[in-house]
Amino acid sequence: MFEQTVDIERIEQIVNLFGNFDENIKRIEKKYRVVITSHGSQIKITGDVTDVMHAARTVEGLLVMINKGEQITEQSINYVAALVEDGEDGNIAALTDADCVCITSKGKPVKPKTIGQRQYVEAIKKNTITIGVGPAGTGKTYLAVASAVSAFRAKEVNRIILTRPAVEAGEKLGFLPGDLQQKVDPYLRPLYDALFDMMGAENFQKCQERGDIEVAPLAYMRGRTLDDSFIILDEAQNTTPEQMKMFLTRLGFNSKAVVTGDVTQIDLPDGKKSGLKDAVRILKNIEGIAIHYLTGRDVVRHRLVQEIIKAYERSAEKNERKG
Repeated sequence: MFEQTVDIERIEQIVNLFGNFDENIKRIEKKYRVVITSHGSQIKITGDVTDVMHAARTVEGLLVMINKGEQITEQSINYVAALVEDGEDGNIAALTDADCVCITSKGKPVKPKTIGQRQYVEAIKKNTITIGVGPAGTGKTYLAVASAVSAFRAKEVNRIILTRPAVEAGEKLGFLPGDLQQKVDPYLRPLYDALFDMMGAENFQKCQERGDIEVAPLAYMRGRTLDDSFIILDEAQNTTPEQMKMFLTRLGFNSKAVVTGDVTQIDLPDGKKSGLKDAVRILKNIEGIAIHYLTGRDVVRHRLVQEIIKAYERSAEKNERKG
């Protein structure tokens, strides 16, 4: 059996690291098949050499997060462990130094929770157009909306415009009750939810009435030129190449656009090409346009979401090899 110790500076670090009823340490023990005990200002890790070394580096990475005021969760343990296994745990300090993107209406800071998310936020800051591609739960839309609200509050833009294609509606739109806005609102609900979180429902309502914020289906964008605006196109995998070109050419002076989508969840009819896939191919290597990929590692929802995404990725790889 191999043994390694990790020094702890303050007792409150141990409290956060171990968690309620030692739940955090139990997760690390289970993951690496090691035994972890605390002895005063030290943590002792016992087990096979490789497992102990990985567990020690995971603990050290979590301590870096704790020193920066982060609360340790199951998601952060899994993320740090994944970085350790890939030899990227040296990047944890850079992640914890990430700037706050926005403050929600309840005073909660919105910060990137993974290295991929931090790079995504930086890409949005530095580029006129950013295309964020990745699976569900990676924060593509939420961080884009946070960036938009931050720019709006800083008076860098005069308007926020959020849009998405109502592909699922198709010809069934006419059967839904209400006027056109009420018919398409269900498809725009995730965008409303993110804005409510950032701004509060009352403040959002005032901004919408003044025309400072617009949430509309993609069809409403045709024929417009959008100056001094932060524009977000969500669910872009469900645009056609023609729709994508139409959207991107709406961009006016002093405007910024973020396009988000998941190429594994295309709902277009068979035979229709995805505008997102097309844009990624056509627009790469153009200065001022960033294409950023988020992966299953950047998922910040329930642990099972990561496992589901990995399972589908493995299945897709098998099908590709068979094909």
